[in-house]
Amino acid sequence: MTSLSTLLSEYLDHRRRFGADMASVGKVLKPFVAFADAEGVERVTTDLFLRWRAAFGSAGPNTWAIRLGAVRSFATWLQGIDGRHEIPPKRLVRKRCTRPRPWIYSEAEIRQIVAAASALPSPSGLRGATCSTLFGLIAVTGLRIGEAIGLDDRDLNAGDATLAVRCGKNGRSRVIPVTRCVVDKLQEYQGFRDRAVAHAGSGALFRVDSGRRAGIRAAQGNFLEVTQAIGLRPLPPGRGPRIHDLRHAMASRTILDWFRQGRDVDAEMYKLSAYLGHARPSGTYYYIEAVPELLALASERGLRTLGDGGAS
Repeated sequence: MTSLSTLLSEYLDHRRRFGADMASVGKVLKPFVAFADAEGVERVTTDLFLRWRAAFGSAGPNTWAIRLGAVRSFATWLQGIDGRHEIPPKRLVRKRCTRPRPWIYSEAEIRQIVAAASALPSPSGLRGATCSTLFGLIAVTGLRIGEAIGLDDRDLNAGDATLAVRCGKNGRSRVIPVTRCVVDKLQEYQGFRDRAVAHAGSGALFRVDSGRRAGIRAAQGNFLEVTQAIGLRPLPPGRGPRIHDLRHAMASRTILDWFRQGRDVDAEMYKLSAYLGHARPSGTYYYIEAVPELLALASERGLRTLGDGGAS
């Protein structure tokens, strides 16, 4: 039977082909599979994870929660090959809540980001075109950076105005509708990209000057440069707005519009949850808690509901 070390190499290569930056995941999983191989174990199980933790358990709960998440994702992939692999329960390690408060970009800030990204220099001009289109797409669709980087040309259905997200979180895929304006921008980018660089055998939507798929780490570096240039991030580099906060901003503005329009937020939340690729709607309700204005509107609606006996 194939060793877990060999399967891990295949797993990391598979994820990298979709643009995922697997450096940190590899650092977590290599000691895990080394422990398994030393024990002569060929399948992931909950008991294997617990024995690994017991042998190297000096780290804190947050660190072990991250390690559990990496093992769970690996086990999910393995289970598609061999159903005898177990996915350790998500609640096996209790993580202390350290979720950073998101930066909710204004529409003006997003326009500044896209404009500054388009000015990023490169010999072919593709760096600016790729970054501005990538950041703009995330801002209007709420895609995760890995999902956006993982898109291929075939994933854009211009006729139906949809995007097929094939490398979503935890291996989930979905198809999302986009506006005609988004389709036009993506096709405009594809035309420029194909004139600027050779194909390099890649079917990736977002590419770099070599013609290969853009990477997550490079996109994050370019975003850091752009946010510094427009004054959203301090110099020298420190903590500041993230690419992922574009997703938060999109979701928060959508929910805010629902409240202002008097729509049934609870019913709409299920649609947004599916659009964003959340496993459960409870994950989408976080956006209400993270934005003071949304939390105030939700509280106000709750008080009105209590005031009329729950009729509204």
